[in-house]
Amino acid sequence: MMATIVEARQVHKTYHTGRVTVHALRGVDLTIQAGEMVAIMGPSGCGKTTLLNCLSGLDSFDSGEVRIEGELLRRMSDRVRTDYRARRMGFVFQSFNLLPVITALENVELPLLVSGVRPREARLRALAVLEQVGLADWVDHRPAELSGGQRQRVALARALVNEPAIVWADEPTGNLDAATSADVLALMQRLNQERGQTFVIVTHDPQVSARCDRIVSMRDGQIIPCI
Repeated sequence: MMATIVEARQVHKTYHTGRVTVHALRGVDLTIQAGEMVAIMGPSGCGKTTLLNCLSGLDSFDSGEVRIEGELLRRMSDRVRTDYRARRMGFVFQSFNLLPVITALENVELPLLVSGVRPREARLRALAVLEQVGLADWVDHRPAELSGGQRQRVALARALVNEPAIVWADEPTGNLDAATSADVLALMQRLNQERGQTFVIVTHDPQVSARCDRIVSMRDGQIIPCI
């Protein structure tokens, strides 16, 4: 039996923008098992990204509980939570979020250097994961010299370089064409299967959800039962 890696209970999140109050999450309950590849789907504005940000500790929430690997997020100080994310989590975004003035290799090794890994070890680990995602011949290229699919592979390599327990991905194929999306998804699926890492993917794309173990459907800030 797989262990629970993410557990959310009655999570509420409200945004106040001027006179408007937005109930982004309305009592969300969710359990994710270690090694699962889970898609979170639903219409725009339903709370998918807010849920991902709250589960990963990137954003706070008003009430409820979130446990990651058995630890309550609310009991972690900001410093501890930041350190935990650096050690145990990876993030992939639609916009890639690569630094444009440095190479693919430098983008991937940067999180390791920031977390105190020695430069030589960081370089070797970054090279190894770039080879794993098929970019061994592109390590010295800057993001502008890479295709969209290659940039997303760099972003995925950066997310994986610290060997995280969980990879959070927010619309990771949103800026890619269908063929490139399928290629990146196949890579994520292979890494999930080979490395046993948990992937939680926010997406609109049925091509993405079709490759996942489970689909979590959302509407109006709530998880709705699958029919």
